[in-house]
Amino acid sequence: MQGRNTTSALKLLEDAKSLERAGVFSIVLEMVAAEVAEQITKSVTVPTIGIGSGLSCDGQVLVLHDMLGIYQDIKPKFVKRYADLSKSIFDAVSLYARDVKAATFPEDANTFHMNPEELEEFRSKKK
Repeated sequence: MQGRNTTSALKLLEDAKSLERAGVFSIVLEMVAAEVAEQITKSVTVPTIGIGSGLSCDGQVLVLHDMLGIYQDIKPKFVKRYADLSKSIFDAVSLYARDVKAATFPEDANTFHMNPEELEEFRSKKK
């Protein structure tokens, strides 16, 4: 978390202005106090993209794995979960492993084959 005190907030604001002067096309504000992110967004002309920095940023971004709940135990405070896929993924991978161990995957429908004439020629020419 950044921008919790005046010194840190002023440093972030100055850094953002320096980045703008350097020619950046946007600034990502990750885990910045919402009040500071708002002031930075008002103080620069380039877009700000927030990740856990409040509504005042020009855009928002989240890590797809976090918002889809792919990992059961990783739950950053600033993430809103739009799905809980961890159990579905675990179950699917478990079924896949079971099928591979039982030699029921891949099935013929999941396999490519040579043209029978080409196969015959291949077999006759292999050494």
